[in-house]
Amino acid sequence: MTGGLDWSGLLRLGLGPVRMGGLGLRPDEFWALTPAELALMLGIAAGRGGAMTRARLTELAARYPDRPLKQHNEKGGPS
Repeated sequence: MTGGLDWSGLLRLGLGPVRMGGLGLRPDEFWALTPAELALMLGIAAGRGGAMTRARLTELAARYPDRPLKQHNEKGGPS
């Protein structure tokens, strides 16, 4: 699993034969889908398991900390 997504599982579901529970998509069809479209096709209800929780926000903030404002301004960012 990379980046929090089970890519091999998603590929098996998207590209796998319909008779084996897959969607039977061609690779270009699979990669053209948005995450919402793929979730809909897989029968995953919107808003289930993907909501931003306080724990997830804390995890993301630790993984991708904001630069201090001073450093941001020195890099040419908005003040």
